[in-house]
Amino acid sequence: MVINQILKNYIWELFIPKGKAICLSNKYFYITMIINDLKGTVQLSNGVSMPCFGLGVFKTQEGSEVENAVKWALEAGYRHIDTAAIYRNERGVGNAVRVSGIPRNELFITTKLWNDNQRNDTVMAGFEESLGLLQTDYIDLYLIHWPVKGKFTATWKVMEDIYRSGRVRAIGVSNFLQHHLEDLFRIADIKPMVNQVECHPYLVQQQLIDFCHAHHMVYEAWSPIMRGKVNDIPLLEELSDKYHKSQVQIVLRWDLQKGIVTIPKSVHQERIRHNADIFDFELSAEDMDLIDKLDKNHHFGAHPDNFTF
Repeated sequence: MVINQILKNYIWELFIPKGKAICLSNKYFYITMIINDLKGTVQLSNGVSMPCFGLGVFKTQEGSEVENAVKWALEAGYRHIDTAAIYRNERGVGNAVRVSGIPRNELFITTKLWNDNQRNDTVMAGFEESLGLLQTDYIDLYLIHWPVKGKFTATWKVMEDIYRSGRVRAIGVSNFLQHHLEDLFRIADIKPMVNQVECHPYLVQQQLIDFCHAHHMVYEAWSPIMRGKVNDIPLLEELSDKYHKSQVQIVLRWDLQKGIVTIPKSVHQERIRHNADIFDFELSAEDMDLIDKLDKNHHFGAHPDNFTF
């Protein structure tokens, strides 16, 4: 089945051969996201395969809470875990991965450089600390967590050095808007492979999505279920009844069908399983459009131009 869609200034084609493989293409970029199951991946610009669905561990407590969350996710079939230095739970993530028995090369671990390391010019030290806490020889994806004004371009040059060292498989950014990315491109030898941003039905930022895809960057959503507030949206309740899926599942499926990697957070075993039960249905083009139209340009988290931490 071939469905032609016009998104802003780009013409994309959505192919779903025998079910669940989504291919998005325009004259600038071609991206394939396989969404058959939890092991489905999207290919980054350097050829690395990134699982399109993962577990986020923001505000998950170090120790048994994060270790259990990662354990339950891996048991449920997740292969992508997203943490950050500022979450202060990298050691717990590393512990859970180490005892899981799953070969390291079958897992995808993301972590992020915190802002203080940018301000203090200790980017390499921040990376070394995260690598040690995670108890691994390499990190799959290393991100600049926020675009610290006056610092993020210099930080990116160190990120490129880390990438060239072979101790990360991919590098990218988080919370970067188009003007931040344009500033970065002016000095970059290696473009970011991923941009992880707040993304949900009230904050779609389609122009930013299109810009990232046009520049070979995978778009990744944090806070995809709006801190649980997706359960308060009448349209999503209607779609829940229509598809016999929860509002959370509807939104996570919407992410994937838009070609967006998504990393919902939970510390409850049943919810971790429930979040991932989204591979046995497909939202219609009309319903995808209805969800897009919920956009209010509303941030629940900090704005990338006005953060104070």
